[in-house]
Amino acid sequence: MASLRTPITGTIPFSREKPLVLTKSFIHRANRCVCSASNPRGNIIKVVVNGAAGELGRAAIAAISRARGMEVAGAVDMQFVGQDAGEVAGLQEPLELPIINDLVMVLGSLSQNTTSGVMVDFNTDSTLVHDNVRQATAFGMKSVVCGGVLEPDDLNSLSAFCEKASMGCVVAPTLSIGRVLLQQAAVAAAFNYGYAEIVESRPNYKVYPSTEAEELATSLSGLGKIYNGGDLSQGNVAKGAVVGDGVRVHSLSTPSRTSSVEILLSSPGEALSYKHEITDVRALMPGLLVAIRRVVRLKNLVYGLEKIL
Repeated sequence: MASLRTPITGTIPFSREKPLVLTKSFIHRANRCVCSASNPRGNIIKVVVNGAAGELGRAAIAAISRARGMEVAGAVDMQFVGQDAGEVAGLQEPLELPIINDLVMVLGSLSQNTTSGVMVDFNTDSTLVHDNVRQATAFGMKSVVCGGVLEPDDLNSLSAFCEKASMGCVVAPTLSIGRVLLQQAAVAAAFNYGYAEIVESRPNYKVYPSTEAEELATSLSGLGKIYNGGDLSQGNVAKGAVVGDGVRVHSLSTPSRTSSVEILLSSPGEALSYKHEITDVRALMPGLLVAIRRVVRLKNLVYGLEKIL
């Protein structure tokens, strides 16, 4: 869907044969124009969604297309190639933007037409994520990496690359603001408890503990103590995996659409638990929009949604 690039000056010719119809698409484009006019720099953030046909990609396209100050400017995926990204995302009206299976071509076509471009990458392959961010940076676009599993060496290499290029990148293991709040609350309380366990449940996940559970366990570590009586043994599978300073992680794989994580802290005579559940990927979209808006101001890599909230 093309955006209005120049302000309207003068009058709109009136035609009795073709009356002006205020469709939702027209109103949405007009709202973008108003938002752009209120922006001192007059820039709408143009977003390329890599992984547009997946569940997260479809939700992202819907959220970005409705958000003020940004628009979907490119949709990349190996599925539904040639089909309208808006229709694939379930929007009531098409975006007049086809899904293309060539990320470099999409990035190149936008690089000359925007000063505020962001690539959102839902790829889960760490090698591809690394290459995709480098490609986006080469075309002068910032990046938001959502949920991709990056090895420490890849993350350090990518961070050094972004630092050298003075290009912003947000790597977010989770886009859930609720999960971030859960982590912060648990970290604040953990110092007062000697036992810490995490129970996670995820549908159709292949690697356990999940990256998110490991991140939570690591955030509870480094407080000068070993949890769970100092037991670091891995021999008893039923007791869960040991992560960080003795935090036990129990992973469930269920066919439901609920993704949940619970942190249980305890000491003799007392127990405290924090639990968070996600039943729809739309719950992740506020976090994504925050990441997109923040990354355009960054000149380096930031790891974790909590760093930009």
